[in-house]
Amino acid sequence: MLTKRIIPCLDIKDGRTVKGVNFVDLRDAGDPVVLGKQYADLGADELVFLDISATQEKRRTMHDMVLKVAEQVNIPFTVGGGISTIEDVDDLLHCGADKVSINSSAVRRPNLINELSDKFGNQCIVVAIDAKEIEGKWFVHLAGGTIPTKVKLFEWAVEVEQRGAGEILFTSMNHDGTKSGFANEALAKLSGLVNIPIIASGGAGTVQHFVDAFKTGKADAALAASVFHFGEIPILDLKKELKKNNIEVRL
Repeated sequence: MLTKRIIPCLDIKDGRTVKGVNFVDLRDAGDPVVLGKQYADLGADELVFLDISATQEKRRTMHDMVLKVAEQVNIPFTVGGGISTIEDVDDLLHCGADKVSINSSAVRRPNLINELSDKFGNQCIVVAIDAKEIEGKWFVHLAGGTIPTKVKLFEWAVEVEQRGAGEILFTSMNHDGTKSGFANEALAKLSGLVNIPIIASGGAGTVQHFVDAFKTGKADAALAASVFHFGEIPILDLKKELKKNNIEVRL
């Protein structure tokens, strides 16, 4: 049985880790390189670094930070934000990233997924999907959740798998930062529709929320930010509780 993964997410703005609620009201959470090393030492399985303003500001993800993280961190890490070309991905992988996450650029030009998967292999291509439930239907949003689209979550998830994505990072904008639990119904539906791993994101507030994401939502990994950044849930304690609930994790 594959182990379930716990992934701290570090949203980066102006070189600092930030955290908000429903994608707004950001507050400072520390130095991303220092935090990343702490999480690796404390038992995280992977890390995700997202430059949340890169797409809006039309600039590339910070390569210097990736180089520093690669020097300090001994677990796999994913980098996202403003990635739109083969050259972007080539640069980041050469700087030491294990995977890249694409979001807005994939929706705007879906063939980018095929190109990146063909060039680098699907194991390092993560498609992030930020979606919001509106009147019972889930719609994809772009540019850090600031631009709504008519693209439907479940249809898009099936397409990204067909195009060669290796994983999907699904963030529920309705749940993001609320600490009210993950979008388990949507997660379970996604898990039933695709065969690639689904990373749950948005809504972690308690240990039970992680249990529910794995058991009810059928997620392969669970990602969280503020509960880790502000010391509310220690990663090792979380994993021990998951183990008690018969969820296979790496201790």
